[in-house]
Amino acid sequence: MNADTDSTPSRDLDLSTRLAHAGRAPGSHAGAVNIPPYRASTILHPTLAAFLAPDPEYRSVRYGRMGTPSSHAFEEAMAELEGGCGAVAVGSGLQAITVALSAFVRAGDHILVTDSVYGPTRHFCDQMLARLGVETEFYDPGIGAGIAGLIRENTRLIMLESPGSLTFEMQDVPAIVAAARARGCLTLIDNTWAAGVFFKPLALGVDVSIQAATKYVCGHSDATLGVIVAREEACRMAVKQSAVMLGAAAGADDLFLALRGLRTLPVRLARHQETGIRLARWMAGQPEVRRVLHPALPDDPGHALWQRDFTGACGLFAVELDRIPQDALAAMLDGLSLFGMGYSWGGFESLILPAFPDRIRTAVPWRGRGTLIRLHAGLEDAEDLIRDLDRAFDRLRRTRR
Repeated sequence: MNADTDSTPSRDLDLSTRLAHAGRAPGSHAGAVNIPPYRASTILHPTLAAFLAPDPEYRSVRYGRMGTPSSHAFEEAMAELEGGCGAVAVGSGLQAITVALSAFVRAGDHILVTDSVYGPTRHFCDQMLARLGVETEFYDPGIGAGIAGLIRENTRLIMLESPGSLTFEMQDVPAIVAAARARGCLTLIDNTWAAGVFFKPLALGVDVSIQAATKYVCGHSDATLGVIVAREEACRMAVKQSAVMLGAAAGADDLFLALRGLRTLPVRLARHQETGIRLARWMAGQPEVRRVLHPALPDDPGHALWQRDFTGACGLFAVELDRIPQDALAAMLDGLSLFGMGYSWGGFESLILPAFPDRIRTAVPWRGRGTLIRLHAGLEDAEDLIRDLDRAFDRLRRTRR
């Protein structure tokens, strides 16, 4: 792509090549390699005719909240990444979920949501959607084709997340999609774990793929952003209309950071994957570890599905330890020097925190008997991270003598 012309990368090119060029238009921005952040609310129109011209598909730049060159470029790049017809950018991952769900439901509808879903998604369904007259039924993430038995006449959509938040169960996405299509239900999936790189749900027939671009797409823990990618135009339009009505919009600087992050996404994910699997295998060898929850490991219950549908794994996984009292867990975690303790993930830094799925699961009780901790493998050296964890286990063992 030279500075005088804009082009869309061919789908014949490798993904890393396409992401290096998608959503760029140097010829429209004085030859600048990166599109500058358009911090714009008011958009001026040159004539009355231009001001009055309809824009039923929300594709022109008419008002900052509805879209700018920054959001259009990011949406183009994300559609390229996920293999969709188009995308809608909003202010956070949770906003992407709530906008997408709101786009397709109305009072009297019934929806099916995996019991392993991201916690705030569950809260939105249980609280906001319930107030609006939408019934949510949570289902066993391992149900597969059996979900057909839960679909009712008024079931509007099925919400998936694979692997599941905190507990990393894999779902049989093609089987669920087939059951949904047979009954006229839409399918939506939270695809943040795979970042749109390691899993292509739209290619398997899922209607809408959602990401917290806050995580791996931005990649540096300095922005919040969500994105919804649709397989077909009718779904994209429904989502865009929902976003406009709800006032959901992404900030210019966050969009700029996300576009920058996309350029290095495949390279970063390869390192996250390598380090994550290495840490997971090391953790599996510790006597206090009951099991490692990581679908890329051969002994994980979801490994066969992961191997069939995914091309890789990110740096996020969990381990179940022996049941540990809080003071001992504090001794273990508080002294870590390379792992921070905080929510979110997908940045360059490693993270660790305790998780409590037993407090939220309803369809299938969490059967873990120990203490669950979730880890994110960042971009640090793997051996340095292992030494930090090794010292943490030493502190834990000293509290138990």
